[in-house]
Amino acid sequence: MGQVFQFKQFAVDQNNVPMRINTDGVLLGATAGFHQEEAVDGSAVNPGAMDILDIGTGTGVIALMLAQRFEQAKVWGVEIDELAAETAGMNFKQSPFKNRMQLVHGDIFHWQTELHFDLIVSNPPFYINSLHNPDQRKKVAKHTDDTFFKEMIKFASERLKADGQIQLIVPIEMEQFLKDEAVAHGLEWNGQCNIRSFEDSDSFRCIISFARKAHRPKTEEFIIYKGRGIYSDAYNHLLEPFFLAF
Repeated sequence: MGQVFQFKQFAVDQNNVPMRINTDGVLLGATAGFHQEEAVDGSAVNPGAMDILDIGTGTGVIALMLAQRFEQAKVWGVEIDELAAETAGMNFKQSPFKNRMQLVHGDIFHWQTELHFDLIVSNPPFYINSLHNPDQRKKVAKHTDDTFFKEMIKFASERLKADGQIQLIVPIEMEQFLKDEAVAHGLEWNGQCNIRSFEDSDSFRCIISFARKAHRPKTEEFIIYKGRGIYSDAYNHLLEPFFLAF
């Protein structure tokens, strides 16, 4: 992808951001809060006022997609990398949703805030216990250990509203670990979507949700491709409100 990725309603500059726009991010941005009924343009139908937090916002693409979908929402993006935070902040300010978006530069776990959220999302670093990238900024963006996820679940347990939820996109192998952590912090599994590349391939990611009180949780399946280099109808339908190519 180029330095600037043009969406239907906004543009995302990717300069100085170690983790660029990727499939994981746009799938989370398009599906988080999926229990909400949506209009054909991807916006939520009568969503009401919402407070949304994107942890590790990177380019800001997930936060921007959520701002498009939830038209009354206030959206915060928190980013620890200074240059990425500057770029995301600029992307927010140049979007049609700028009056509802705020960038916070810093470590989410050191953020002094009294805010509580309806929805917390993250496309987190997840290469746990793997060989670290020699590029320090990419290392921070792509690698972590289980302490990070424990702290994220703890943060959610403290900062979610009574009916709020946290949704993460992670490797499928992390499912049970996250379920255990959620239970330890008083959260319930609230469903998930398992993601496969092809119909006959194994799930490699899941978008997993936790809430203070589960709301009819279920497991769904999502397939990205119907053939080599050919997106599935479900993928095209999901991203059509955002991508110019669809």
